[in-house]
Amino acid sequence: MSRAILLGTPEAALPALRVLEPLVELAAVVTRPDRPRGRSGRPRPSPVKQAAQEHGLEILQPETAAELDAMVDALEPLDVGVVVAFGMLIPATTLRRPHRGFVNVHFSLLPRWRGAAPVERAILAGDKTTGVSLILLDEGLDTGPVLSVEATPIGPEENRAELTDRLATLGAGMLADTLPGYLAGEIRSEPQPENGVTRARRITPEDRWLDPSLTSAEVLRRVRALAPRPGAYAITAGQRIQLLEARPADHPGIPPGEVRAEDGPVFLGTGDGAIQLAVVQPEGRSPMAASAWLRGVRRGPVVLESPPG
Repeated sequence: MSRAILLGTPEAALPALRVLEPLVELAAVVTRPDRPRGRSGRPRPSPVKQAAQEHGLEILQPETAAELDAMVDALEPLDVGVVVAFGMLIPATTLRRPHRGFVNVHFSLLPRWRGAAPVERAILAGDKTTGVSLILLDEGLDTGPVLSVEATPIGPEENRAELTDRLATLGAGMLADTLPGYLAGEIRSEPQPENGVTRARRITPEDRWLDPSLTSAEVLRRVRALAPRPGAYAITAGQRIQLLEARPADHPGIPPGEVRAEDGPVFLGTGDGAIQLAVVQPEGRSPMAASAWLRGVRRGPVVLESPPG
């Protein structure tokens, strides 16, 4: 049985972990160090670390690229490394350590959306289709040759978390189908196409701020692309509020940024009409129905502010 390591951190890496256990001998699972999470601010293990502990696997948590390289070096000989949303660039020396390199499960149809946030960027751009690419890592950013690609449509109401879950499951299935043949020398990689390269840069606070002057389609895409975390947000009366779920609505005549409740539903005016707000999260509180939030807001017009600048 081939000897391998898995590098991954969030829940999106768990389907790959489950698939790999019967396929290879997992020498170790490498994940990011415990980080403060939640309101308590206490360090908590990543989802991958928790799963590895339950399965009795060796766990490595490097802080730096140099530590990562030393840890991988100590595990040699290795046949292959598998990477799923690890969260750290792997240095060139480390890439060369496994005999068959590192296979990366990337959540886009490369070369479209190379980078850290391919799912979010695909939804923000209004893409109708995305998918998973299995590639061999090289020194570039998601530029390595392709072992396998599979496309899937993006649902019109699918948010970041839902799409990521689907792609994680799809990628795990592709690993099960592809990795044995690759390790046996039966599957060869092909260079990525030279045309169609786009960059999936990390989500910034500016990306999260919801501008109500955008079109309704753009506002809905921003809400979906960032839900439920990190969340698109706006400011009203000095209070920060995250918009977690919204729907199209046929309701003209509401000025951009104004929030109104009519017979139950809550509407938000945008640059070309209105959308219906379904779930929001005021700062310091739990997610709630938009109607419940609006009832708790003081009397007077409720307006979401445009971003500065």
